[in-house]
Amino acid sequence: MYIVLMIVIMAASWAVGARFKNRFNKYAATPLSSGLSGLEVAERMLRDNDIHDVKIISSEGQLTDHYNPTNKTVNLSHDVYYGRSVAAAAVASHEVGHAVQHAQAYSWLTFRSAMVPALSISSKFMPWVLLGGILTLNVFPSLLLIGIVMFALTTLFTFITLPVEFDASRRALAWLNTANVTSSQQHTEAQDALKWAAMTYVVAALASLATLLYYVMIYMGRRD
Repeated sequence: MYIVLMIVIMAASWAVGARFKNRFNKYAATPLSSGLSGLEVAERMLRDNDIHDVKIISSEGQLTDHYNPTNKTVNLSHDVYYGRSVAAAAVASHEVGHAVQHAQAYSWLTFRSAMVPALSISSKFMPWVLLGGILTLNVFPSLLLIGIVMFALTTLFTFITLPVEFDASRRALAWLNTANVTSSQQHTEAQDALKWAAMTYVVAALASLATLLYYVMIYMGRRD
């Protein structure tokens, strides 16, 4: 049953990822009606939200865009930073959406950020604890239980990420509309791009939950 579930989730992950890349590439080739670059979109959205202490940085790689609350930087990949497309505007405004969340102390972002230190420490030891727990299950079952708790922290983090991502997209789309950065047709396209980006987080959360349940099944079945 578990194997079937994982196959379904892996297939869904591949399908969602492929769909997202397809949508992103399509909208990356669609010129933005306002002619703004991703950098200019990000700068304008920050100003409109009265945020002046966040830097915008061009980062290496593709789809590496993210907001870093530690040093208050919006990191945009080359194609987004310089791009003047619907995709660039959607991604840039989404990442600034996280900066707005940070500035307004959005509760889910605050909660997620508070988890990062513990998660960083846990992730270093978790694979070894889980492996050791499985190998010594009949002798020292508590070790696997510790590993499960550590993995549960990771799973919780993936689910807390969902409202953070959904809200950032909501803020981005609302601003793109009111600021007249996108036309009505392009607004729909930006919404579609961000929807499929969000779906990748949903699939990742479900995959983490399925893996957690697998370890729980191993632990519960130790008496068999």
